[in-house]
Amino acid sequence: MLWPMVQSAYLSFMDYNRIQPAQWVGLDNYRELLTDPAVGNALRNTLVYAVVVTPVTVGLALALALLLNRAIFARGLVRTAVFLPFIVSLGIVAIAWAFLLDPNIGLISHWLDGLGIVSTQGWLSDPQLAMPAVMVVGIWKTVGFYMVMYLAGLQSIPTELYEAASLDGAGPWTRFRNVTWPLLSNQTMLISIMAAIATLQAFDQIYVMTHGGPYFRTETLVMLVYRVGFEDLRLGYGSAISWVLLLGVFVLSMLQWGYFRKRAVTY
Repeated sequence: MLWPMVQSAYLSFMDYNRIQPAQWVGLDNYRELLTDPAVGNALRNTLVYAVVVTPVTVGLALALALLLNRAIFARGLVRTAVFLPFIVSLGIVAIAWAFLLDPNIGLISHWLDGLGIVSTQGWLSDPQLAMPAVMVVGIWKTVGFYMVMYLAGLQSIPTELYEAASLDGAGPWTRFRNVTWPLLSNQTMLISIMAAIATLQAFDQIYVMTHGGPYFRTETLVMLVYRVGFEDLRLGYGSAISWVLLLGVFVLSMLQWGYFRKRAVTY
């Protein structure tokens, strides 16, 4: 993995299209991306996707884990149903959701029409609705994986702590706030970092569903790297964008690690 990264860093200072010999351009690629409207659009789409999908996914995963950690009817079946989308082929997911969101035959479109949310173009073709649609699918596909991680954390908490808290008169909310949540801080840190990295690097799901459209409304930074690098054959410029993205992901991960590390609690 180290050698491709070194090559990518070297290419980010070059003008290279795989046809003509590479030419050294210094920081020109980095200067260009600062004023490139395509980079600004992709950065905005990436941040919107990450800011919405990451907290919703983590919060929903925790809520599902708390619910399915209880002795409820058909618990195993519900756990399987929530986790199943994570292991389903991406191609099948994309095709299934394309049918479900089709404005003419889609079941979800029919239900949304009944609620007054109408899109004659189809959710994946509507500039205003395409991003929310890929967000919903992104949350649906990954929440089961993070739920399983939270379930593992919940089952590692000693029951004696809950019994002691109950003897002190603590109710459900107090037990969650003073026992469950602090002892899940390590899981929350790991899940938040993993979810943030995954959303900032969103590519495959959105590419299959919308190819970045309509009108580049769902094009993320990784998709832009793919487009300029492998479709426009501007490998040097694509490498420069990818290194800026890598630096952003690294800084965000360190901020998250520092925030949660100060709140880690052990009993």
